[in-house]
Amino acid sequence: MQAAEFNPASQPTTPAVVRSNRRITPADTAEVRQIVLHVDAPASAFPAAHNVGVRVPGPHPFGNRAHHRYYTIADARACADGVELELLVRRCFYVDEVSGEEYPGIASNFLCDAAVGAAVTLTGPYPGAFRVPDNPYDNLLMLGTGTGIAPFRAFLRRIYEQHGEWHGKVRLYYGARHGTELLYMNELNDDLANYYDQATFRAIRALCASAFDDEADALRDGLRDHAAEVWDLICTPTTHVYLAGMRKIADAFEASMRELAGGEAQWRAIRRELVEQGRWSELTYI
Repeated sequence: MQAAEFNPASQPTTPAVVRSNRRITPADTAEVRQIVLHVDAPASAFPAAHNVGVRVPGPHPFGNRAHHRYYTIADARACADGVELELLVRRCFYVDEVSGEEYPGIASNFLCDAAVGAAVTLTGPYPGAFRVPDNPYDNLLMLGTGTGIAPFRAFLRRIYEQHGEWHGKVRLYYGARHGTELLYMNELNDDLANYYDQATFRAIRALCASAFDDEADALRDGLRDHAAEVWDLICTPTTHVYLAGMRKIADAFEASMRELAGGEAQWRAIRRELVEQGRWSELTYI
């Protein structure tokens, strides 16, 4: 999901074709599209929750012949002639800090504008950042905003469908500007409802309190409203923490944790322990 240096000559590529491309958020909110790509390959070659690179042909600014960006596979379904990969793509724009001009994100706009039947060049797949713990009694604390929900969709499927019962607590905190931006918890696509009958699963959605707030502010408020449970999970030595979405989600989460820990030094020590023990996973982008 992060932009990366890319050498077309050194990376094997896979051709894909756009099967469907639809907007899943209303016109008055941020544009997020559900894009399904067909690949002539077995489904096992593209596991859900792994990442694929999308190569956008140039020329591009600064003389780059190709632009490359990673996206998490939200779902992978076998079909008669290959596999269909589902990506969640938010149309992005960036503001130049010097000129103040707004520029479209190269990869996101390329994908959002891709018509059915259009060719897309992929690289990978690459292993996902999130690993399912070996012990089904471990706790899982997931935090996401925006299209950061995509890796958790596949992650939950692996936990409950491939591993069977999961006995530890599974908590998903998700921040959004509006209810309609809760991509998998609204009338457009209610996938998370599939797991509500699991005794260990709970999804906590947090909406912005004012028009001036963003998804990270909503997530921060949601964490504050459930501070006791979140802090108890963080302090439990069998809890794994997973962050996904824009970089500001990690900033919002860490600000909340500093407050709960009683200061920067205290939280830094706890976070270092989580990282050293392999219980901290982060998939964030600018």
